[in-house]
Amino acid sequence: MISSLYAAVLAMLIVWLSLQVIKLRRAKKVRLGDGGEPELQIAIRAQGNAIEYVPISLILLVLLELNGAHAILVHSGGIAVLAGRLLHARGLLTESLHYRVLGMKVTIFSLIGLALSNLAYALYNGLRAL
Repeated sequence: MISSLYAAVLAMLIVWLSLQVIKLRRAKKVRLGDGGEPELQIAIRAQGNAIEYVPISLILLVLLELNGAHAILVHSGGIAVLAGRLLHARGLLTESLHYRVLGMKVTIFSLIGLALSNLAYALYNGLRAL
């Protein structure tokens, strides 16, 4: 399945973001939470934001593939989600508002595109079954 490629890469992004949090907690000697450390707060939000958006993106991507979408459409959705998540993470971790906003725009438009594509395939397949 094509979507497994994007699931694996996005999982590695989440692991990397998690390791950034762990590294900062050790460096700042914070056992739980953010300890009021701004740098750690940012790293935690970068990780949390990925965890919030990646699952629904992957669900929609897998469903699109299972609905019989063309490989180009599945790859386009996967690349868009991955690009959005990478841009957003970079924007948060480097405190670049430009990349952060661009990353969220790409992510939101990816979600909309995946949702509408799934809706179109569901309607098409449902009507075909009649």
